Amino acid sequence: MSDQNSTIRKGYLRLIARTILFLLVIYIFFTKILCFQRVEGMQMFPSLKDGDLALGYALAKDYRPGDVVVYEADGKQCFGRILTLAGNEVDIDGSGDVKVNGISESGEILYPAYDKGTLTYPCQVGQGSVFILGDYRTESRDSRTYGPVLVTRIKGKVLTILRRRGL
Repeated sequence: MSDQNSTIRKGYLRLIARTILFLLVIYIFFTKILCFQRVEGMQMFPSLKDGDLALGYALAKDYRPGDVVVYEADGKQCFGRILTLAGNEVDIDGSGDVKVNGISESGEILYPAYDKGTLTYPCQVGQGSVFILGDYRTESRDSRTYGPVLVTRIKGKVLTILRRRGL
């Protein structure tokens, strides 16, 4: 009888150890490798909408123009699209046109960048930084306000989003 109790006890201890290990792996996976962030505000409308849940890859180090990222600014998590990388020059003249190295930005951005923000243009993007703009340019706070964002402040590259459905 004692031998049977010892076997049952060992089984429970193994189960508890495996459960703790499993939870630890899940915790590390969802906090250090992937990041979930709820979209708040309209800075990336229509790409991301208020209430959407974004899944990002936190270990990404190779960023390209057009990547949607989660970054930290003023102690908050923000969303934005990388306009350009280090070594390039950004010019926003207030007419709604954004230029990178003298070439007007093209793409699917619906809203012009009338607000020049607080930077002086042309703005040179320094090493280890990227210039980030929100898609809803008339309502977003981005590199026009914060300046070029250090790559170390980027928390993840958005892989996919889960749309809210009237929640």
